[in-house]
Amino acid sequence: MKLICIGRNYAAHIEELQNERPEEPVVFIKPDSSILPKEQDFYIPEFSNDIHYEVEVLVKIKKVGKHISKEFAHKYYDEVGLGIDFTARDLQAKLKGKGLPWEKAKGFDGSAVVGKWIPKSMYENLDKLGFSLLKNGENVQNGNTSLMLWKIDELIAHVSTYFTLKKGDILFTGTPAGVGKVSPNDYLSGSLEGEKMFEINVR
Repeated sequence: MKLICIGRNYAAHIEELQNERPEEPVVFIKPDSSILPKEQDFYIPEFSNDIHYEVEVLVKIKKVGKHISKEFAHKYYDEVGLGIDFTARDLQAKLKGKGLPWEKAKGFDGSAVVGKWIPKSMYENLDKLGFSLLKNGENVQNGNTSLMLWKIDELIAHVSTYFTLKKGDILFTGTPAGVGKVSPNDYLSGSLEGEKMFEINVR
């Protein structure tokens, strides 16, 4: 399985990182080895001094699909969740500055937090999901899927043009504004529509 991640899908986050607004979704891949095992703490890697949290709504693909149209995209997932795309911002900036790929800054071991899964039928409208991230009890990120530049079904249609989607693949749909640095002993918890989806200790 693979983790298909979307960058620059919230206007305010694009602005806070001073990036250019894309004409189509920015897509990158994390390997399955990037998933942080359940109940395990997140350890800041030695190669970075600036690891950032990025909370995101997740979608789990339930069957194989290729060239999926937006109208049929909803048939390819039954569950949604919440997670974190940990990013080595210093390494990413260095690689981007040289025009190089930045998988090392995004796909390192433990860089993907995947919380619990909820049946999408539990939500009235997937395009109006509120979510948040707390760091040491302080609210640091607030988002709503209504603010996505590209909604979930549009993203599935887009990425399936390039990659065959397989059962178990996870789509990270992008992060809102408020990303920031983590430090040892930080405690992170994420909520979707008021329900706690994960909690992580940073070491």
